[in-house]
Amino acid sequence: MSCPTDARSPRTTPARCEPAAPPDFESFFKASLDLMVIRDGDFRILKVNRAWETALGWRMDELEGQPMLSFIHPDDLAASQHQMIRALDEKIVDGFVNRYRCRDGSYRVFEWRAHQQGELVYGVARDVTERMALEAEMSAARVEAEAANTAKSEFLANMSHEIRTPLNGVIGVAAALAQTDLSVRQREMVELILTSGQTLERVVSDVLDFSKIEAGRLEFDIQPFNLRPEMDGLLDLFRVRAEEKGLEFVAAYGPGAAGRFLGDVVRIKQVLGNLLSNAIKFTAHGRIRARIEVREAEDSRPAELVLEVQDSGIGFDAESARRLFQRFSQADGSITRRFGGTGLGLSICQALVQLMGGEILAASEPGRGSQFNVMIPLVRQAAEDMDGDADGPRVELASLVRGQGEAARGPRILLAEDHLINQRVVELILGPVGAVLVKVENGEEAVRAFQSDQFDLVLMDMQMPVMDGLAATRAIRAHEAGNAGRARTPVVMLSANAMRQHSDDAIAAGADLHLAKPVTAAGLLAAVARVLGPVPEDDLVQATA
Repeated sequence: MSCPTDARSPRTTPARCEPAAPPDFESFFKASLDLMVIRDGDFRILKVNRAWETALGWRMDELEGQPMLSFIHPDDLAASQHQMIRALDEKIVDGFVNRYRCRDGSYRVFEWRAHQQGELVYGVARDVTERMALEAEMSAARVEAEAANTAKSEFLANMSHEIRTPLNGVIGVAAALAQTDLSVRQREMVELILTSGQTLERVVSDVLDFSKIEAGRLEFDIQPFNLRPEMDGLLDLFRVRAEEKGLEFVAAYGPGAAGRFLGDVVRIKQVLGNLLSNAIKFTAHGRIRARIEVREAEDSRPAELVLEVQDSGIGFDAESARRLFQRFSQADGSITRRFGGTGLGLSICQALVQLMGGEILAASEPGRGSQFNVMIPLVRQAAEDMDGDADGPRVELASLVRGQGEAARGPRILLAEDHLINQRVVELILGPVGAVLVKVENGEEAVRAFQSDQFDLVLMDMQMPVMDGLAATRAIRAHEAGNAGRARTPVVMLSANAMRQHSDDAIAAGADLHLAKPVTAAGLLAAVARVLGPVPEDDLVQATA
């Protein structure tokens, strides 16, 4: 250092004190693209390189001799002064960021590394203005995306609840009606209502749980099913729709399309139903043809279900075929105006088929109709596994009766449900069992009723006014914990909130089971039987038609 300074009085340093430096350092100082500075202990600039002129617009002689703090953004002054003092105490500063004023009044963002040597501090800064702006944009975009994702989740949850609530009334009442004495034609109509409602419920679940569709993580319920009876109900439904439009409807089964298989029959019916629905929608005159076949297993390959849907409708060209399975895409813009729809159905079909290990193909010519072929691998059940009813086991109504002999009675059930139609649905399903229902319309009433009476079971809606089902379930569990002599009462959450997070929330609140709406007779009876105690294997017989 060529000009001495009193360390106890740093302000005596001359304004333009030139520090001595070896020639190689001086060359590096001038050539560096980073902003280099030497300052004294009073935070005064002693020397800067030409990169400062480029970054801030100030000439070097306008900077040298000036207090560094006079160029720093007012909001950064306190933190910057703290870092400068820290450099004197700890000898080094690394990664500190602040803003410096340009000649035109704007500010640039610098990231610093500084080191004290003797009585001077040597600093190197890098202009990170663009990088920080990009990081700020990315952070804002991330916050916006998270907010949008939260809004989407809330929207899907609300839509799920709003759609499932009336759908529960449709399916529940139809299921209860199916248990009564009906004529053959009446039973056929009720079965069509049930088939349509169940298919709609599954479609609603898929569309509303859009995040799973986007991620390709759709869940499948692999169960044994009897192929032809399952397909018959679906084909009958679309036969009626085709005939109402004046179209001929032809359905045929191949020789292998018989027997029981393992698979997700609701998903399979969803694919076939979507293809048939499109075929009818886009066909004004002529015929709809559906064919179902099963190609038998060969070598190590499983059996393969083949679904073929052919129509004589408007068709599409090769260019349209390339984007046919894209989401929100129609063959051309006029399709949406003429026929409606979102263009989502075929993309869902493709996702379902591919995740089941299959393939979907399409062929068409404009004005000459279309043909869709679906191939899905299936496992045929062995003959010894094919006993029993095609629709699976049902819960015997008598298995829900509590006690023996003269003390035998139907279960005493507290039902917390604010929707009057859904209350009636539960009554229609559990009434034939002899269940004694005590109905309340919100969680607060449910807690009061539970505290003053004894019940075998609580059926709790999740979303209610005054107090929701989760809070009410927690209050019930707290009451039980405070009354050592009271046995734990099973709680089944009946909820139109059907996403996985809602099921997890219900169990965490203390529920024993989460049953998503729409509730079917078989589903509700099975749930009640499950939580009221083990039902002997022999009691699992067909009892609800």
